[in-house]
Formats: sequence, structure tokens, C-alpha cells
Amino acid sequence: MIDKKTLSERDICTKFITPAVEKSGWNTLTQLLEEVSFTDGKIYVRGKLTARGNQKRADYILYYKPNIPIAIIEAKDNKHSVRAGIQQALDYAQILDIPCVFSSNGDGFLFHDRTATDGNIETEIGLDDFPTPQQLWEKYKKYKGITTESAEKIASQDYYFDGTNRKPRYYQQIAVNRTVEAIANGQDRILLVMATGTGKTYTAFQIIHRLWKSGAKKRILFLADRNALIDQTRRGDFKHFKDKMTVVKHRQIDKSYEIYLALYQGLSGSDEDTNVYKQFSPDFFDLIVIDECHRGSAKEDSSWREILSYFKNATHIGLTATPKETKETSNTEYFGDPVYTYSLKQGIDDGFLAPYRVVRIGLNVDAEGWRPEQGKTDKDGNPVEDRIYNRKDFDRNLVIEERTELVAKKLTEFLKGYDRFAKTIVFCVDIDHAERMRTALAKQNADLVAENYKYVMQITGDNDEGKRELDNFINPEEKYPVIATTSELMTTGVDAQTCKVIVLDANINSMTKFKQIIGRGTRINEEYGKMYFTILDFRNATDLFADKDFDGDPIRVKPVSQDEDLSLVVIEEEENTVSVLDEITGEEIKFEKATIRYPDGSKLGDNWVAKEPNQQREKVYVNGVDVSVLVSREMYFDQHGKPITTSLKDHTKEIIQEQFASLDDFLNKWKGSDRKEAIIAELIEQGVMVEALYEAVDKQVDLFDLICHVAYDQSPMTRKERANNVKKRNYFTKYGEQARKVLEALLDKYADEGITNIESIEVLRVNPFDEFGSPLEIINEFGSKEKYLQAVKELEIELYKTA
Repeated sequence: MIDKKTLSERDICTKFITPAVEKSGWNTLTQLLEEVSFTDGKIYVRGKLTARGNQKRADYILYYKPNIPIAIIEAKDNKHSVRAGIQQALDYAQILDIPCVFSSNGDGFLFHDRTATDGNIETEIGLDDFPTPQQLWEKYKKYKGITTESAEKIASQDYYFDGTNRKPRYYQQIAVNRTVEAIANGQDRILLVMATGTGKTYTAFQIIHRLWKSGAKKRILFLADRNALIDQTRRGDFKHFKDKMTVVKHRQIDKSYEIYLALYQGLSGSDEDTNVYKQFSPDFFDLIVIDECHRGSAKEDSSWREILSYFKNATHIGLTATPKETKETSNTEYFGDPVYTYSLKQGIDDGFLAPYRVVRIGLNVDAEGWRPEQGKTDKDGNPVEDRIYNRKDFDRNLVIEERTELVAKKLTEFLKGYDRFAKTIVFCVDIDHAERMRTALAKQNADLVAENYKYVMQITGDNDEGKRELDNFINPEEKYPVIATTSELMTTGVDAQTCKVIVLDANINSMTKFKQIIGRGTRINEEYGKMYFTILDFRNATDLFADKDFDGDPIRVKPVSQDEDLSLVVIEEEENTVSVLDEITGEEIKFEKATIRYPDGSKLGDNWVAKEPNQQREKVYVNGVDVSVLVSREMYFDQHGKPITTSLKDHTKEIIQEQFASLDDFLNKWKGSDRKEAIIAELIEQGVMVEALYEAVDKQVDLFDLICHVAYDQSPMTRKERANNVKKRNYFTKYGEQARKVLEALLDKYADEGITNIESIEVLRVNPFDEFGSPLEIINEFGSKEKYLQAVKELEIELYKTA
């Protein structure tokens, strides 16, 4: 008879839990997955190096059908009780949106039923009583409110499989399932909020495919506001619709297709004759999916909203990373509260999105303002108005040549110390600014521009050459362009997988726009070494990170009765003229009294007309101004993604003292650990920024001394001092000559590089150890691998003996 207490957790799974589940009718090939890692593990940045944190891993997930998870099991070995895994299982079940939760130690199961309303929320059941797939499917339907046969048919429709190993990530599964289930239950206005880079288009494809295949929706319209978005969608995930799909072009309508991709602009116009969408009957489409719905469709009084109103009987799904929720604009008013939100912070924590470093560079003229000296003239010899100009003026009303040149110089310095071929987007105030920035960067990087003039390119809406290079910029396999200067063109809809640097030299007051710009860097591409990105901020735009709404859920603040234009924000108002900022294009436009319909069809009002809307803004260009860097510093963020406002040392001290009750507690943990790397990884996961702390204190000290100094006010010793103390004690005399040389070399390695580099046997492959022989030969000098590792352990004990 097997003693269960001697079995490992994996043995308990294999011998008891899996057979019990199989016996209840679960198909192990299609319905049962073991050891399911559903996150990739958060990326931690250490200088230029990166490391992954732990993945979240469920012992079992049970599926009614692939990608429709209905139960989770957490296993423990038999030394634990049957209840021991329930809290972890419940945590995972909440993340994964699963109603039925089990814990087991091989003796039976504790069943937590999240659908229970009769008090029997947790019950113990025997190994022979595990529920069948149909029993748990009934609980899932109750959990999701699925009550009719037609709703069940839609909710159980298969996902699309393309024959590869590609499958939805856990949050995409939730987004797809919740949307399909909401529609199955009769909901006709749906909002999905998913951070940039988390696969909204793939999610939309699976939603559309399941609804289409189930017969619930027969004709579908996918709406976007940029050609790049339509092209990416057609060539990407939607290609599987093949000849059932068409793109509406040149205002030509063919009603023989089932899936339509279209631009808002391609369907609407400024008058009835050009409203192409009216060639369809109002009931032609069953489903409309609106990509980037925070843009056009967020505006009530616009021709874009008129399209949705015309097809009002269809189900409308809005997709966005950045829902507009202001006093002027509301997505949730139209679509309702999101059925699911997957945030930037969650994406970074799960390891699906790239974390970011922020370097803020303050220029003297930005911080202090600039006032022209008496008699100062512009480049054309005209007197400059005597007033104080500040960050809001620069490059919009007043151009200081030296400021542009200094920004280009600081970016170039950064790239030279980082990677001169790191894909970089420079966000500028407007097209003129982007053009001048390209010139300044070309001057600073003359050597690389001489090799290929496409090293730096202006990619803006008015520049055909630059627009033609956009695909090359976002293609990981294309080396050029490396640096792109832009204003509005690249804020959304650009899948820049390998963008490693984002430069903010524009005044960004809109949280929506800020999130979109940050989203250009959040994609990970491990094949090309893109694991994190850096933000160089010249305009204090990253103050928005500290805004409570930066990454929170959208909050509906717009009154339902509001009946104002939604895209235009008044900047300045006089008796007969008004200046407004169009939040959609970022352009400032002047209006005067008259009657006008704005170019996209929306009304500005009953008595205003655009005043020379296409005329370029008047600017003053000056030079001969002393511009310098006032301050440059890196911002740090805690483990919750919020900026650290206390000092780095105080922040670290707080975390360490939460982890270790006292100095003795820390000393015991450190000395008792077989691998110091594990302690370091644990501290990093808790939010200790090790590399940043080294920069702030002293790189020559051991992390051990760094922690003792910062958290417990101990005087630190350098690694060299610790190594020399060991040498003075003649500690090596008990070893043979060759083994002694190896240990002395390990000691020198520690003094140069730190403790973690001597813990791995791999160190024996590099200089100077390769001079002593192969790793196997070196280990044999100690007698065995175990004795070599013991010698390293004793060496570590000697290193920290004085502590």
C-alpha cells in the first residue's frame, strides 16, 4: 500500500486527481489541461538587463470546450489538508472568470461553488463524486445568466483555430466570452477596454467569427478611422474570412459579402449625396464593431455617430484602449459600462506588456520661462513681443532654434549610450516642429545619416515620403528608419513592436492622447530584444502617470442631458472669435460668427465659422538664446505602477522592513539561503529597484551591504574589503593548490561582479577559470560536484562572517 504522505504533489495529481476527473467523463485531450501557465511573468529591468518574474500557474483548468474554462483545481501534496489550496484557487478563479473552484490533496475535493445562493458555497466531496462536464456547464450557464437554448448555442460556439498552436491569452478569452455571452443574452451595446498591445483586433476577430458561425450575426461591419488600421486588420487576423470579406473603397458598395471593413470617412460625407452608408438599408448589418471608438463615435453630433444611428438596430461593439470619459465626451453613455477591462498595469504585471523607464529632462527655458531682452528681433528682423514665453508657447507660437537643437543633442547622447539603432518615435507639437526636429537629429547623427539618409525620417500626415516609410519603421526586420519624428500620425493605430524609445516634446494635456502615445512602446518582441522601453520626457508630460485616472477604470462623468459638441475644447474666447482645440486632431482652429458644419460633419454651433482653417499658425522664430539642461533624472515607479514620491532609499527601507522583521531576521535568511539570487528576485518582485539603488548608493558594495545600510543603518563594506578579509584569514589552507586557485579566483570574481555570479557552475566556463581546465576537471579537484558546491557555500559564509 502506497503511503500518500510520501508522494510529491505531482504524484498526487497523476495517481489520484487526474483519474478522478477522467472517471467523471472529462476528456483529457480536449477538456483538461494540467500545469497551465496563464501569464508570462512580469519583466524586471536591471540596468540594460531584463529578467522574468514568476508565471501564474494553475494545476488544472477544465474546459467545457476549448477556450471556455468552467472549473479550476489547485492540488497539494497529502501532507496538506484537502482545503489547503482553496484560497489560491479562488484568486486564480477570479482572475480567469471561472465559477467552479476545487482544492484537493488526493483524498477528495473541497468544492467552492461561486454560483451558490443557498448557503452551500463550500462542500467536501469524495474522489468518486467529482462533477461531470454537463453538471459544471449548468453551473457556468447560471453564473453567466444563460437561460435559453438559443443563448446556449451562441455561448458554446467554437473558437476559430488556424491549425497552429496560437490560442487566445486568458484575458482575450474573457473578453471574447463575456462579449459573446452578453450578446447571447440580448445586450446590444457593448464596450471592451483593452490596453494598447493586448490584441484587440484578434479579440474582435474571435468575437465576430463565433457570432457569425453560430448564425447569430450574418452581416458584420468593422469600422475604423484610419487606413493603416483597416490594412492591418485585413492582412492580419481577419484574413481567415477569405472571400466572405471585402473592404469598402472608392465609395463603391457591393452587397454580396458578409464581412465589411470600412473607414468612417469612406462611408460618410458632408451632405446627403456623399453618405455612402445609406446605400445599405438600415437593417443590412446585424453587428457593427467600432475600433478605437474613443475617437469618432464618442462624438454625439457628428456624421460618424450618424452612421451608428442609421444602423441602430444592429448590435454595436466598441473597442478602445482609452475610453473618453470627460464632461464633454462619454463612451459609456453610448455603449454602457465595459463588459471587461484589461489595463496597461495588468498587462505589465502579467508580463504581456513591456515595462517602462522614464527619464525627465528639464530645460532652463521650460522651467523658468524666457523673456526677450530689449530690442530682441526674430530671424526676419521683426521685434519679438515683450512677454514671458513658457513651455506651452515653445514650438506652437514661438520657436527657439537652440531648444530644438538641445533636445536633438540629448536624445542622440542617450542613444549613443544605449543603442543607436533602437527604434525611436519623437512626438512633436505639430508638423513644422517634426520637420525641424528631423533636421536637428540628422545634424547630430551625421555619420549614420551619411550611411543611410533614412536613419531619421519625418513621418507626418502631409509628408508622402515619410508616410511611405511607416511600414518599414514598424517592421521588425527593417533596419531603417530608426528615428521617426511625428506629431499626430503615429499616436494611434501603429503597431510598433520594436519601438524602444519614446520622446515626448509635445504638450500633452489629454489623458486619452497620453495613453495612446505610451501604447506605442508597450509591445514586447523578445526575438528582437524588445523587453522594455524608455520614455524621454522634455515637457513634464509624464506628470500624467501620477493622475488617479491614468490606468483606472473609466468613470462616467458626462451628464446624459449634455448636448454640446464633443471634440472641441475652447482655449480662448473673445467677443466675435473663438479659438478651440480639436481633441481628435490636436489642431487649434479659430472661428468667427457665422453658421458652419465642421469638416467631419459635426456642428461647432449655430453661429460660428472656421476662420482660415487651413492656414498654418503664425509662429515667431528666434535664435541666439541660451538653452541648457536644468535637471535630468530618472523617475521610479513602485510595484503598483505609481510614481515613487518619497526618496528611493526610504521607499526601499519600507519594503525591506515589511519583508524582514529585524536585521537578525534578514541576516538569517541571507546566510541560510543556498542561492542569493532567489532572495534578490523576491525583493525585486516586491518592488525593490536594485539597479537604481546601486546608482544612488555605491556600485562597489554587495547587495547584502546595500540592504543592511539602507534598511538597518549599518555601515557598508565594499566587495573588495570583504574579499580581502577572507584572504587575510588564510581560509584556503585546507584545500589543495589547484582548488585554492579556483577559490581565490571566485573571490576576485565576487569583488568585481558580486555574489550571484559565483553561485552558478557556469562561471567555471569563463576566464580565468577556463585556464584551470574544463568545469568537470575543476570540480574533480574538489572531489565531487557536491563538495565543490559546499566549498562555494563555505566561501559565502566566510564573506559575511564579519556581519
